[in-house]
Amino acid sequence: MNFLPVFLKLAGQACLVVGGGEVAARKVETLLRAGGRVTVLSPGLSEGLAEKVASGQVGYLPKRFESGDVADFHLVVSATDRREVNEAVAEAAKSRGVPVNVVDCPELCSFIFPAIIDRSPLVIAVSTGGASPVLARLVRARLEGALPAAYGRLAELAEKFRQRVKKAVREPARRRKFWERTLQGPVADLVFAGREQEAEARLETLIRAEAKDRPEGKGGFVSLVGAGPGDPELLTLGAFRAIQEADVVVYDRLVSPEVLRLVRNDAARIYAGKERSRHTLPQDQINTLLVRLAKEGKRVVRLKGGDPFIFGRGGEEIETLMEEGVPFQVVPGITAASGCAAYAGIPLTHRDHAQSVTFVTGHLKEGEITGLDWDRLARPGQTLVIYMGLQGLPHICEALIAHGCAPETPAALVQQGTTRHQRLIAGTVRSLPGLVAKSAVSAPTLVIVGGVVSLHRKLAWFKGESGGIEA
Repeated sequence: MNFLPVFLKLAGQACLVVGGGEVAARKVETLLRAGGRVTVLSPGLSEGLAEKVASGQVGYLPKRFESGDVADFHLVVSATDRREVNEAVAEAAKSRGVPVNVVDCPELCSFIFPAIIDRSPLVIAVSTGGASPVLARLVRARLEGALPAAYGRLAELAEKFRQRVKKAVREPARRRKFWERTLQGPVADLVFAGREQEAEARLETLIRAEAKDRPEGKGGFVSLVGAGPGDPELLTLGAFRAIQEADVVVYDRLVSPEVLRLVRNDAARIYAGKERSRHTLPQDQINTLLVRLAKEGKRVVRLKGGDPFIFGRGGEEIETLMEEGVPFQVVPGITAASGCAAYAGIPLTHRDHAQSVTFVTGHLKEGEITGLDWDRLARPGQTLVIYMGLQGLPHICEALIAHGCAPETPAALVQQGTTRHQRLIAGTVRSLPGLVAKSAVSAPTLVIVGGVVSLHRKLAWFKGESGGIEA
């Protein structure tokens, strides 16, 4: 390697930046974040640097560079667009043993700035040794997505308890194993869920048990995760992390195969899907299963299509977890209404068509749909989104018309929305059931009713393998 990766402690150290433009301003910002006392040397300053000087954040030497200017500094950066100045700065700094960086000139540098992922106190540096700064930034972007900000809070927690753990667990090998268990178990999950006080309490318990040479088991944790409407690109970062770290994934029928491929090969997968008139596992058994797996010390992901709190029975599941004292978190997902409508080119609201949106379930029970306020659902000026409405579609459309909905109101059915198999069948409230009956349609589907559906031909941008639109 051309450069040894090191971390310099700059807190309170005098740093010189030669140059007054935007590039210099970026280097000044980086040095300030590291705690350096920064002075800028330049005949003129950009607006941003001038504001920092005026506010007293940085010092200012309004002059041209001379070799003696580096004498009182611990680190020097040259960020000018003049080669002769950059060379002079590099030569002056190196002759005095002062670390120097010349922006975009690795051959003149004694150190270089890496691309930084800052999760302080956790900091990760990525470098190509100056060969390709753009590639380093692209790698950083990948790592940024994989490392949530909570890793910084986890590092702070470890720092806070470090001495107590060292005192309680004298043997280095045992101490290392303790931290490995802790930083990958329920304590970490609680931090990632934003529950630092509970994480501290849990860590206190683990330390006391370890000090008595009676270490607790690993302990389990449940994450209720929204898998979104199908496209794995629509997963949240929190959902992706939970899936990747799971020991067991309990998943529903509506979770797409593409999302399931993200599960680790060594993780167990348990299907708990529900289809009309056929449930692989009744809901009470699913609740019990989640509790049992967590109490066995496993990190469990309950993976649900869309969002776990929108027709997903997530509330029932966490009620059981709370009653049993099982720690958990909820990771929301993009619900089918948002995802499928967006991919079909149907805005759920539009100032010319709809000022409100209503989500309902069209699930049939003994051939009927009960509990819906049809008079309210049939009103104009809104968008109606119907989950699980495929089997009951004729009944739904008849009821809407019977309660005052105009028969020519635009309506559409989206099948397997957001995936490459997406189909859109568009018509009206009167015609849609017949159009669907003539097509080989299967779940998952979503029905959308309202004036916004008329915009789909103009706004459609995503085409599945079928071409995306049927009418």
